[in-house]
Order: sequence, then structure tokens, then C-alpha cells
Amino acid sequence: MLRPLLTALILAAPPAVAQNVTFGGIRADIKAPVEVAADDLSVNQADGSAVFTGNVVIGQGEMRLSADRVRVIYAEGGRNRIRSLDATGNVTLVSGADAAEAQAATYDVESGNVTLTGDVVLTQGQNVLTGDRMEVNLGSGTARVQGRVRSVLQPGGN
Repeated sequence: MLRPLLTALILAAPPAVAQNVTFGGIRADIKAPVEVAADDLSVNQADGSAVFTGNVVIGQGEMRLSADRVRVIYAEGGRNRIRSLDATGNVTLVSGADAAEAQAATYDVESGNVTLTGDVVLTQGQNVLTGDRMEVNLGSGTARVQGRVRSVLQPGGN
């Protein structure tokens, strides 16, 4: 009796592979200056990178990214243009009322895309969405979650 019911529920459920969501009540201004604060900075002249460690907080417009360690990779030909940021350890991305946590993140500053990986948890109010990977476009405020996606949606919420 239980087996036909479980089979029917499994067949009726949508696949939990990927889900598109909105991210951030406000779109982040990807042309705004990138501000970085940390306990320590180490610069490598040979490869043109800088590593910030200890309570790292990156701000750009309304967006905040925090992590234990962030490696800054500069664009070719100049140290004043950041190409990307690689964050590891206790990564949190906040935009508007939305917050996401992950083990690591890469922020492509020029495109405004942030990719979070490893046990991603997205919180939007009381709604929670988890997955293995989340790609956020800060310019459009859209996100895509992939890899064993699970949602907990509160009744009456958006």
C-alpha cells in the first residue's frame, strides 16, 4: 500500500536539479568601487595578486561579501582594475534582504557574476533554498541554484 503511494509522489515531484531564483531586493551596482577590509594583506608582485585574510569584508554598492580569505586577481596591465575575487572559508554574500552562505565563492567583477560552491544555503526571509552551486548575476539580481536543490517555502510567502 505504501509503495504505490511513494512511487506516485516521486513521479509527480519536479526534478531537483536546478532552480532559478531572484537574489537581492536591490540590484548591486557592479560599476561601483570595490572596497576591501581585512586584518592582513599580502601582495605577490610576481603574479599580480593580493591575498586578504582575517575577517575579510568586501563591499560594492549594497552587496557585501565576507570570508576568512580572499585572493584578488588584477586585470592585465594594471593594478587598479580588479578582474576577480576568490573567497574561501565561511563565505557569506548579502544583497538586500537576501543572504547566501557557501564554502567558497568567485566574483568576476567585470561581468558582475558570483559563483558560490560547496553546501550553498540561500535565505530569503523565512524561505530557505540549498544546493551544491549557485550562480548570481548581481547586475540583474537573478540566481541559478544547481545540484541536489532543496527548498523550504513558507506558506503565504513569495
